[in-house]
Amino acid sequence: MSRGALPADRTVAVAAFVAVALFVATWTVLHTGFYRHKQIVDTPVYQRYGNEIAHGKVPYRDFQLEYPPGALPMFALPGLAQPGHGQDVKPGFRRTFETLMWLCGAAAPCAMALALRKLGGAVWAPLLFAALAPLALGSVILSRFDLWPAALAAGATAALVSGRFRIGHALLGLGAAAKFYPGLLVPLAVAYTWKRRGRSEALVGLGLAAAVIAAVFLPFVILAPGGVWQSISVQLHRPLQVESLGAAVLLAAHHVFGLGVTGETSHGSQNLAGTTANVVGAVSTLVQACLLVWIWTAFARGPGTAAAFVRAAAAAVCAFVAFDKVLSPQFLIWLIPVVPLVRGRRGVWASAVLLGALVLTQVWFPFRYFRLALHFEGGLSWALLARDVLLVAVALLLAWPSHIARRPHVGSST
Repeated sequence: MSRGALPADRTVAVAAFVAVALFVATWTVLHTGFYRHKQIVDTPVYQRYGNEIAHGKVPYRDFQLEYPPGALPMFALPGLAQPGHGQDVKPGFRRTFETLMWLCGAAAPCAMALALRKLGGAVWAPLLFAALAPLALGSVILSRFDLWPAALAAGATAALVSGRFRIGHALLGLGAAAKFYPGLLVPLAVAYTWKRRGRSEALVGLGLAAAVIAAVFLPFVILAPGGVWQSISVQLHRPLQVESLGAAVLLAAHHVFGLGVTGETSHGSQNLAGTTANVVGAVSTLVQACLLVWIWTAFARGPGTAAAFVRAAAAAVCAFVAFDKVLSPQFLIWLIPVVPLVRGRRGVWASAVLLGALVLTQVWFPFRYFRLALHFEGGLSWALLARDVLLVAVALLLAWPSHIARRPHVGSST
């Protein structure tokens, strides 16, 4: 197949089928061997939410939760399958939750295949990467609901590059209502639609995304405005989480220069406390915002091709993850369905570096997490810094302009 040629539908279908089959095998392997050891799971928290809903309580009004309302189906459905009390995860809840996550995980390579059908070029390598990458990241993928927004973002990307602009915007709205980060793609989606279909269609798409977000949030805002705002405020005011880039730099300075660092546990995570950590967190957030604006602006000014849109989307998500003041291991799940879609050598290198970041994450999580998070162990701190630097490298590799404009030589023709 020549470079850039559109793959045959049969090739895409077979590759998607194989990718889903491999993902099933991957999911099975993650339940065996060393993957079962020392797991750190969020399912007890999800079960508590599901139990409250099963007992007729209204989220945000009758009990507090930290996630947006678009995440509620992932808690409510398993909770209805087997309501209960306490922190021990009920088998019915766990099985139903993992089934939902498995379905989302299998949907992502299918969405990727649809996007690759329009993007052209290699099909097998990106799909095989996405199917097998969870083995590099580890068991965290089993007990987090992040496959749900990741599947929605992948579906939105596929819809947009396939010319289904309204479906794409609606899926981004639903994804943003589930875990906010798919909302990072809305400016890119609007710009892409404007380039391909004009201003009117772009504004319709923006309206659809906003309408879906409003439809998901509005019932809870009416019933419990304070509770909804608190769930958002908690996320906005989180301290510098110990696995973030800023924290990794401070831990490196601690080991090399003796910089004093103080840990604290709050907001459901282990963090660094103190004035220095707060300043580093604020600077990291500022850099993150500037980089996102640069990516959005560069795409808006550049070519409106599907390949450019996919690269900008991957760059935006990776930049958000790499420079966020919170960098939980499950955030890397968001990158698996989108980075391999990037075409050419840039995409190959980005996927290879991402693979390194996934493997390094498993060096400490979950097996040695508390040795890093509570005791700041030296070797693990350096592994953390290396992982975060790799994520920065992926973000910059994807965001860096394809060409650098050259000034014409004096006397040259124009």
